Amino acid sequence: MSECTHDCSTCGSDCASRTEPQSLIEKPNQMSSIGKVIGVVSGKGGVGKTMVSSLLAVSMQRLGKNVGILDADITGPSVPKAFGIHEKADACEFGIIPRKSKMGIDVMSVNLLLENESDPVVWRGPVIAGVVKQFWTDVIWKDIDYLFVDMPPGTGDVPLTVFQSIPVDGIVIVTSPQELVSMIVEKAVKMAKLMNIPILGIIENMSYYECPDCGKKHKIYGDSHIEEIAKEHGIPVLAQLPICTDLAKQCDQGTIELFEGDWLDPAVEKIASQE
Repeated sequence: MSECTHDCSTCGSDCASRTEPQSLIEKPNQMSSIGKVIGVVSGKGGVGKTMVSSLLAVSMQRLGKNVGILDADITGPSVPKAFGIHEKADACEFGIIPRKSKMGIDVMSVNLLLENESDPVVWRGPVIAGVVKQFWTDVIWKDIDYLFVDMPPGTGDVPLTVFQSIPVDGIVIVTSPQELVSMIVEKAVKMAKLMNIPILGIIENMSYYECPDCGKKHKIYGDSHIEEIAKEHGIPVLAQLPICTDLAKQCDQGTIELFEGDWLDPAVEKIASQE
């Protein structure tokens, strides 16, 4: 056997360096310091994933952690609006500097780069995937304990790019109490398992409406099947959020950091307990 010249282009040997799968994980910005990366996903749109991402970030910060949100929903970015951020992101010679919310949460979104935040993002998949990578490699996430990645719905280009390019420590699946949820959740679960991403649990949004006068809970979308679905896939239910007009109003007004409620405390504890 001839000595290795380290020039694979002229070599016919099947050595380990050629046959082992190559990691596609990108390195973060050299000035970044990031602890855990938590993806927030949903199998379909309209379930309140961005609101849940924002609430998780706020709840985690209330535990005294430094938190950031990477808005990977490039064609439907709404995280800045929930936090009342309308200024553009800054940049320096070392990279892009995320905007801070009023309470100090770092936020990066394509809306912070557009000339007008209402401009549509009419880009093809590869370009969108490239922007998501840049939000990891070019943005300076300084002293972040938990970085939440708000992903677009489905199992397309962006979730695949995130799972392949960013070292995600776990994901939270957001869903709603409708019959078709079983199939939608199963798709998200299978994708995560295919990519070897740990599933921390499921959060059901719009589970019920609690009457402010009598306190009775009304199941607007019918009975929830989330416990059965979670048991089927061997993952825990982390929270069941109500339909809350105050929360919706706070998202619209950019004051999500002022929300009151302990619905997500178990979810935040679960995330914080991950080694």
